[in-house]
Amino acid sequence: MTETLAQAIDRAGSAVELLRNQNWPAFTFPVAPEFTNWRDEQRAWNTSVALMDQSHHMTQLFLDGADLIPLLSSISPNTFATFRPGVAKQLISVNEDGYLIGDGILFYNSEGPEGLVLIGHHILIDWVRFNVEKAQSAGKDVRYRLEANSHMRQGPPTFYRYELQGPHADLVMEKVFGGPAPEIKFFHIGDVTIAGRPVKALRHGMAGQPGFEFYGPWEDNEIVLEALMSAGAEHDIRRVGAKAYSSSPLESGWVPTPFPAVFDDDFAEYRAWLPAARIGSVAGSLYSTDVHDFYMTPFDIGLGRSVRFDHDFHGREALEKHAENQRRRKVTLIWNADDVAAVVRSQVEPGTPAKYLDFPKARYGLYQMDEILKDGERVGISTDAGYVAYDQLYMSLATLDVGLRDGDEVEVVWGEDPISRKDSVDADHRQVRIRATVAPAPYHDYARTVYRANA
Repeated sequence: MTETLAQAIDRAGSAVELLRNQNWPAFTFPVAPEFTNWRDEQRAWNTSVALMDQSHHMTQLFLDGADLIPLLSSISPNTFATFRPGVAKQLISVNEDGYLIGDGILFYNSEGPEGLVLIGHHILIDWVRFNVEKAQSAGKDVRYRLEANSHMRQGPPTFYRYELQGPHADLVMEKVFGGPAPEIKFFHIGDVTIAGRPVKALRHGMAGQPGFEFYGPWEDNEIVLEALMSAGAEHDIRRVGAKAYSSSPLESGWVPTPFPAVFDDDFAEYRAWLPAARIGSVAGSLYSTDVHDFYMTPFDIGLGRSVRFDHDFHGREALEKHAENQRRRKVTLIWNADDVAAVVRSQVEPGTPAKYLDFPKARYGLYQMDEILKDGERVGISTDAGYVAYDQLYMSLATLDVGLRDGDEVEVVWGEDPISRKDSVDADHRQVRIRATVAPAPYHDYARTVYRANA
């Protein structure tokens, strides 16, 4: 019998103990680790043009039904007042106390069967599935089809998805289309033709650079890929492998897997439904016996732009209070080069080393949660951490007390104490502090100004 999350928490004694010690398989994107080398692949989306294959690594939830939009509206702060075919949105959901469950991109492709698809990590998708099943049992007209990522699925995906990013992306598209790139508003979906095949085009960017996400039926994937690569050859196009792609959120400023606030009374029925294996694991130096210390509001990590109080939804009253009293904000932390070098050097020196610091991405749980200190006091949480070759900087995305400003210095605590029992954690390491400078998120001026201004 499959162990539920509720049963696993009872067995472990608490949600924190379960997630700190539960093994979560190392997450690798089901594409080649590198097509050339991950440093040049990272640089390509800043200097020329990069093609990212997004066909395989995300979970997809295909949705339809006359009662679907009212259902989504009841569990999400997003507005659906003008939602229609040809538009996408970054869907979020919160618990009764206004803390974040997760996020994903909701595509409204068309009216009719499976006309909407929610794409992202499975955390939010599982919560939506649960609510759809409850609505079905109540006689509502809603349906879903779950499509796992290519690690967990037999056969090809429904769609290929190719992201074209970088300052030369429009030049590549001019060659593909035989004229200017299509005029499509940010987070809108247009219909285009590539190599004679009908293609959907979403205007957005995974690395904070201009570009499109092209998608269509899987049987067209090789033809469309070849057309894009051929058009980009003269512009030094690079295919992006799993290593480089995993670091793209550091530049776009998107926190990929925030800790899900599903451990309070309003989620008791959900915990009894959810298999424990799907909840993941938490890693990092943030240690507390109170699970609420891991929670974040949408405003804490820059998702406040998705919040609209034009409808009733689960958690609205609490979220309105968070909106009036925002205590943390999303930032980039630029890690001190000498301290990073000392962590790396400790691996080749006698004695107990610091926790291993990987390149280009340092994550050893589904939720990376490292404590941030200022004058010895906790002032925030560092999440995704990694190296960006274009800037030659080690950095992380973080949520930080609003009283701290850009340019301030803080400390990231790296390594666990006490050390958890996860297989992904070095059984013998010491905790260290890494100085870091507070900077905006997204870090690059283009992503922060032009790119976000079009959102």
